[in-house]
Amino acid sequence: MLNPLPLLEWNTDKRQYLTDLGDADVPVVSTTFVGPGEELEPPAGPFVVKPAISAGGRRSARFEEGEVAAARSLVVRIHAEGRTAMVQPYLGDAVEIGLVYVDGRYSHAVRRRVPLPEAGEREVLYLDEELAPTDAAPADRTTAEAALACAGGDLLYGRVDLMAGVVLELEITEPSLYLAYGEGAAARFAQAIASRL
Repeated sequence: MLNPLPLLEWNTDKRQYLTDLGDADVPVVSTTFVGPGEELEPPAGPFVVKPAISAGGRRSARFEEGEVAAARSLVVRIHAEGRTAMVQPYLGDAVEIGLVYVDGRYSHAVRRRVPLPEAGEREVLYLDEELAPTDAAPADRTTAEAALACAGGDLLYGRVDLMAGVVLELEITEPSLYLAYGEGAAARFAQAIASRL
């Protein structure tokens, strides 16, 4: 836990950091936040509902345009836990890429596919991931580094998840760093930790 505590607190709430990234003109996925007591107004087309504070995809699901009642039921469950829900368009089969940074420098990237449960499917503790190593395009690195710059501070580690050129998530609190998918990544991470101790 060598990332600064104020940044961990900021990064834990997607409402806070996605808003800040958008305000800084970092391209982020279109997101509507639905606080406790507010009612879901679903977007046109397929969409995703999830808590603004969560991990591992818990309480997350995708819905078709006609599944408003099921989506509102999930929002009610999120609100019952005292949390804000967030609604985003479902981007379908676009490729998701996770860019991993160690000690402020790009380390490696993975292609990620994280199938979200459909309405009515059983919730799980953590969603399964399909992963493969990949190279990050220069434009993706530029976007990821703009997101990390918004965090500020002296980051030991971070991961930026992009899809279709926009930020889905900025992970500096408890990210999987997928060290096995980047040549030399584990050694780079170990050296970065050692240099701070």
